[in-house]
Amino acid sequence: MFFKNKLFRKDIEPRCFYCLYASKLDEQNMICKKRGIVNQISKCRSFKYDPLCRIPPKPAVLRLNFKDSDFLLEENDEN
Repeated sequence: MFFKNKLFRKDIEPRCFYCLYASKLDEQNMICKKRGIVNQISKCRSFKYDPLCRIPPKPAVLRLNFKDSDFLLEENDEN
């Protein structure tokens, strides 16, 4: 359920890069069935979200080499 909500949100900002009507042409341009050749960050009223086109951000890299000092809380003497 949580995963579905992230993919199919109503507040997705329209971009040709993940529109149903656009296909990738080169690194910066898309070919749109409605408007022809457009920039990837363009948008129009015909935007229809296609979740399969959207590339999610890469997950954070976890650090594996910790020191004991990483797990200590420091007290502030400013009070």
